[in-house]
Amino acid sequence: MKIFINDKPLDLVASLDFLPKKSFECVYDNPSELPATIDFHDDVLIKNPSKDIIVRLLYLMRTRKLKNLDSITLVTNEKKALKKFIKSRFLIIKAAGGLVTKEDKILFIYRLGKWDLPKGKFEKKESPAICAVREVEEECNIQVRIKEPICKTWHTYTQNRKSILKKTYWYSMDCLTDAKMKPQTEEGILDVKWLNHQDAKVALINSYPSMRYLYKRFLRLHPAIHQTL
Repeated sequence: MKIFINDKPLDLVASLDFLPKKSFECVYDNPSELPATIDFHDDVLIKNPSKDIIVRLLYLMRTRKLKNLDSITLVTNEKKALKKFIKSRFLIIKAAGGLVTKEDKILFIYRLGKWDLPKGKFEKKESPAICAVREVEEECNIQVRIKEPICKTWHTYTQNRKSILKKTYWYSMDCLTDAKMKPQTEEGILDVKWLNHQDAKVALINSYPSMRYLYKRFLRLHPAIHQTL
């Protein structure tokens, strides 16, 4: 489970599945507390964190920018219980969206000063796939055909003083027709644009870390598409 908190990734990994592929600059092994003057930087590893440690960690990540931090990885023998505990600290909202391709191009939207991918919240009794298609078609005024799931992303934000954890289901999609494509301006979307792979990588610089993570997962899971893009 990877959660983006203030655009910083927090990974929750089971001990049996932990195969470090990078070095960690800060390592805390079974800590009883975190330093009062915390100096997280680069990649941080915390082994077997208690619930109290997680509460403090979530507070720090939500209230401080931690500019020097790249990522935090939590390794635990109780992943299922801690995942449930972390989720209990937030109001969960579900959404779905799509990464739409047309020949060698990918569909992006421009909203709130950043490049993004079309997505939106569930309506009553909607399935993730139905929500994803509806939101993509509404936000971009196109018609699509859903293909397969890519992954789920998690990110947090604050709304009306409530801490929200949004779970978004992502699907790869084909464009059926874009003859009347236009941005859904009432949703704050200013532009809708087809970008080739190189332009997409540039656009993702001015995007969210969760979108860069999603895009990498999309390319990794669909190598044939990667070659055409």
